[in-house]
Amino acid sequence: MAIPSRADPALAIYGDRVKVSFATRTIVITPSTNYVNVTGGEIIRFVVGNKSMAWNFNGRSGSFDLARAAPALIDHKVTAYIAPNPYYPRSGG
Repeated sequence: MAIPSRADPALAIYGDRVKVSFATRTIVITPSTNYVNVTGGEIIRFVVGNKSMAWNFNGRSGSFDLARAAPALIDHKVTAYIAPNPYYPRSGG
């Protein structure tokens, strides 16, 4: 279930912002955090100070600036590197 956010609509190809209670893993973001590694299919709770938000990485693999998904929460560039979902292997050889 997606919840309203001010996330950049172009990020929908990477997933959706969801309720924090859906998260299965937590990553704390500090001022020195430059990147995070996640895997497609994960729902991650991102904590910044005493605030948090969750993102369902149910889209394509690749990378994007997580601050674009939560501009009111993250005040610096944090690149989310998304590994392919292991449950959906690519076809071909």
